[in-house]
Amino acid sequence: MDTHDQYGARGTVLRLLAAAGAAALTLTVGLVTPLNPAPQQAEADGKKVLTVAVAQSVDSLSPFLAQRLVSTSMHRLTYEYLTNYDPKDNHAIPGLATKWEPSADKLTWTYTIRDNSKWSDGKQATAEDAAWTFNTMMTDQGAATANGSFVANFEKVTAPSPTELVIELKKPQATMAALDVPIVPKHVWEKVDDFSKFNNDKTFPVVGNGPFVLTGYKADSYVRLKPNKSFWRGAPKFDELVFRYYKDQDAAVSALRKGEVSFVAGSPALTSAQAASLKGDENIKVNDAPGRRFYALATNPGAKARNGKKFGDGHESLLDQKVRQALFMAVDRKTVIDKVFQGHAVEGEGYIPPRFSTYSWKPSDGQKLAYDPEKAGRLLDEAGYKKNGDGKRVGKDGKDGKPIDYRVLCHATDPNDKAVGKYLQEWWGELGIGVTLDCLDNVTDPWLAGKYDLAFDGWSVNPDPDFVLSIHTCSALPATPKDIGATDNFICDKKFDELYAQQLAEYDPAKRAEIVKRMESRLYDTGYMNVMAYPNAVEAYRTDQIASITKMPEAAGNIYGQDGYWSWWSATPAAASESSDDSSQTGVIIGIVAGVVVLAGLGVFFAMRHRATAEDRE
Repeated sequence: MDTHDQYGARGTVLRLLAAAGAAALTLTVGLVTPLNPAPQQAEADGKKVLTVAVAQSVDSLSPFLAQRLVSTSMHRLTYEYLTNYDPKDNHAIPGLATKWEPSADKLTWTYTIRDNSKWSDGKQATAEDAAWTFNTMMTDQGAATANGSFVANFEKVTAPSPTELVIELKKPQATMAALDVPIVPKHVWEKVDDFSKFNNDKTFPVVGNGPFVLTGYKADSYVRLKPNKSFWRGAPKFDELVFRYYKDQDAAVSALRKGEVSFVAGSPALTSAQAASLKGDENIKVNDAPGRRFYALATNPGAKARNGKKFGDGHESLLDQKVRQALFMAVDRKTVIDKVFQGHAVEGEGYIPPRFSTYSWKPSDGQKLAYDPEKAGRLLDEAGYKKNGDGKRVGKDGKDGKPIDYRVLCHATDPNDKAVGKYLQEWWGELGIGVTLDCLDNVTDPWLAGKYDLAFDGWSVNPDPDFVLSIHTCSALPATPKDIGATDNFICDKKFDELYAQQLAEYDPAKRAEIVKRMESRLYDTGYMNVMAYPNAVEAYRTDQIASITKMPEAAGNIYGQDGYWSWWSATPAAASESSDDSSQTGVIIGIVAGVVVLAGLGVFFAMRHRATAEDRE
């Protein structure tokens, strides 16, 4: 799930301030009540306001902690990264760094930092800010929470001059042009005492050097941003950008119709029924394009920490690969696509969505775990989980007469989770297995505690897949049961880890892509992750408020949850355009998640970064 996306934009690990499932700092521009007269239109007091309805709450405003797609998307708007992604084809382009060059052995990378980037308080942004950001992540566990995987291989980071950043590596690292880490101002952040607890939500405006300045937020309500007039690429065109939180997706769609919001993305996408109902509305445009996310069922393989201590209460039968594969073969993906997503998705196979063709993978005919309930039943029999006289599967070899009933975590706000959950009850019920849907507003606590059997999962994948692969490595596990790690669902597989290390050190694009596909194959065979679908990005906006906006990729891509700031930065107010017809325009918006990480859509307090992670998750 941006990736931190990733709902993984790219981001990375989880270790937020687990402060009471509270602060799901959701974005919403004051709800309209007699006591809170929020603006009803995009234009308020003569200002052009771009209001975005989102369905995911912010986990943290700290770039060192945030992992949900909506949060990491905020950071893409307020802080520069060393590099960015071209909205046309996702290749790396200059960000805070104007160029980057490796040494002959590719163990030392030198970045030229631009001299025309200023922090919003007027101070110059320099290589020292970047060096301090990376060194802090390398030496402080709290600061490494969200993006620690990016610096795990760093040996030394220095700033010989204000415009020169030097990163020395322990071994080759193929992601040096895709370090999705927000660079923060040293003179502000060096005053922080505890990075694991500092949420960056008390002093506004927040000092940054991105296209927007974060000017305020209210938990479970809104996040406000204004244009950074000194942004080196040019200031955004709207006078204000507001993210407004809606727990009810139908209410968000209704707000779009009324003109109370400019854009709605859904949780993380609009349902087919909602999209269809909007297509006939005047001044509303529906964008339905291939997405960057996957939608999956994650299996609890036995929660454990890096110190070897086990915790949680996942069902012991799920430790058996045959059982996991049987469950895999008892899910009819075609029905999920046709009946749940109603065609607005592609059938899931590998871990990377087909939109990223370089890394997208498909199982071979002999490898594919196709829908086959009879074979699934035989696998369960072989594993020792047979039916009793009542047709219920019981403990291994009948030693435990208690029928198997799996608890499946789902997001209370995601209609897709509930719909697929009902099918699971039917499909797995035929196998003799019970399914109890545990639909919660906040699935974070049971997820991080390992108190679930399976869970609906999803991540926004970034152009470089490193992050969404890293969350399944052994090193992503929490250090102890009391800690929070970067792991998605506690997978620790030595063969997968070996392949991960190989892809990270491989600079040849073709060879690296082949290794990544082998990782996807391994993840598929083990049955830990059942990728059911690659949902389309289904979203809508008002053309009488937004005249044009950049999609990513521009030809046919998403508006919400991009890898970059292109959507909001490029958005043009309708009144400033000669026409509200954007047929030749492209669109862009900011991510949700989810998870992301993480865990796309899992409402997890610490959704991983991109994404993702998750988005995203970013």
